[in-house]
Amino acid sequence: PAQAPQLAETAAKEKLPIVVSTMDVDSDESVSKGIAQIEKDHGQIDVLVNNAGVERVGSVEELPLPDFRAVMETNYFGALRCIQAVVPGMRQRRSGCIVNVSSVAGRITSPPMAPYTASKWALEALSEALAGEMKTFNVRVLIVEPGIIDTAMARRIEDRGSASPYRQREHFSSMFAASLKNPVHPSLVGGKILEIVESGTWQLRHLVGPDAVPFLEWRAQMTDEQWVDLNASDDETWYKSLERHFGLDSRPKAS
Repeated sequence: PAQAPQLAETAAKEKLPIVVSTMDVDSDESVSKGIAQIEKDHGQIDVLVNNAGVERVGSVEELPLPDFRAVMETNYFGALRCIQAVVPGMRQRRSGCIVNVSSVAGRITSPPMAPYTASKWALEALSEALAGEMKTFNVRVLIVEPGIIDTAMARRIEDRGSASPYRQREHFSSMFAASLKNPVHPSLVGGKILEIVESGTWQLRHLVGPDAVPFLEWRAQMTDEQWVDLNASDDETWYKSLERHFGLDSRPKAS
């Protein structure tokens, strides 16, 4: 909600016909009132895009339970609140489209991203179940799965944070830092969402970004046990795997 004024300013500057309504997806009351107000002012909602997201980075041991709850509240329950608010109208009209913005992290998981990946796996499961329910009523459910995109969230993951006995934070921070040297603008994701909404496609999952497919291929070439071993490996083994598969030298540079 705090970014609503900035969004409205950008829309006005670019002369886009957008009306910005402030809504907190973490609040039942806010979502209920927000959706009702939109329908009152503008009529039926034809397309819902669930894009609100937060992250917390750290080990399962070190992150407090409220951090896990906060991520799940926004990334999963926030989307669910909005879905439940619009689905009755879409079902009755037998038309509509729901786009849930997940991540490649909804298909693969690694430390130190347990809260985020857990929320995205949950969102993917919800979306797949919902797709089966809503197709009966001619309502499309689509999942968008970006790779590393140049967002404020990605820049926060790039931050190595405080000292920890777990090396995975350093591994992931270095990977994000190396990837963001060639940043992928968020408009790529916006363009993909527009494309799939307008195309009428019923394809469930849509990968976005130059590293999205390579991430899944990287995971697919390993057994579960090999993947666990890689994530538990020493620094150089991790960096060599990234270099071999992505061409990224993610070794931290001496300052």
